[in-house]
Order: sequence, then structure tokens, then C-alpha cells
Amino acid sequence: MSQQVSPRGTFQKIARLLKAQIDADLDMAELPPVAEVMHDHGVSRGVVLRAFAVLQQEGAAEPVPGGRWRVVREGRQVDRRPLAERLTDVFTDDGLEVGATFPSASALCERFDVSRPTVTKALEKLEAAGWLSGGGQGKLRTVRALPKREESPSL
Repeated sequence: MSQQVSPRGTFQKIARLLKAQIDADLDMAELPPVAEVMHDHGVSRGVVLRAFAVLQQEGAAEPVPGGRWRVVREGRQVDRRPLAERLTDVFTDDGLEVGATFPSASALCERFDVSRPTVTKALEKLEAAGWLSGGGQGKLRTVRALPKREESPSL
């Protein structure tokens, strides 16, 4: 876009283009980075963020930590609970008993599609709650106690 073009409605045009891209690419999981959209359309960061906000209002996208935006698809449920709460489901899903080995941080990163620091923080919360033994480099975490369903939301 040239500098002479009025910015009114530009964010709506960009939102429509991004929505069309989301609809066309069923594997698209994230919106392009803000800088990329700024470059492609020759607009400011504010215009791009307004376009993303339109997609959020339409239920097509949502912000995620780190400044990224996730595509939201109808019919696909995304668990938005904190990771520590989702990790309590591992006890029952994997049928773990007291003394059993808890999955490694690497396995949890892959399973929940999150970064290692995120998993480490969540595991520290489970350790603080007394449900896991302390891990460390090369040490396996073991189950010390099983969480009760009503205890999980406090994490």
C-alpha cells in the first residue's frame, strides 16, 4: 500500500485476507507473525493488531503468550487450562500409582506441544504440591501421591 492510501478499513481488508487464508489452509495453526503481515501489506503494527482483533471477535483466532496468535477452528476443542492442571490428568490417563515413574520432561513437551521451560515450571508446581518427587538432570520423577480431583484447580 502506498502512503497516500487512506488507512480507514485497511485492517478490515487485512482481516478478510487472513480469514480467507485460514479457510483455505486447514493445517494453518498460527497466524503469520505481526512483522510479516506489516511487511506484506505495508502497514503499521497497530493496523495489523486491529486486523487480528477483528479475527478474535469473529472467533477465528486468539492471542497466546509470546505475542503469537493461534487459529481457532470450529469443532476442535483446545484445553486452555494451565499446564500444571493438565499434567494432573496424566496421573489418571496413564494409570499411574504411587511409586510409578512420571513421564520425562521431553515426553511431556512433545505430548502437550509446549516448551521445556513451561513443562519445568508446571512440574515444579506438582512437586511443591507433594505429588511428585523432585527431579533433576538424569533423575526420574516418581509419583509420591495422587491428586484428588478437587485439588487440581488450585495449581
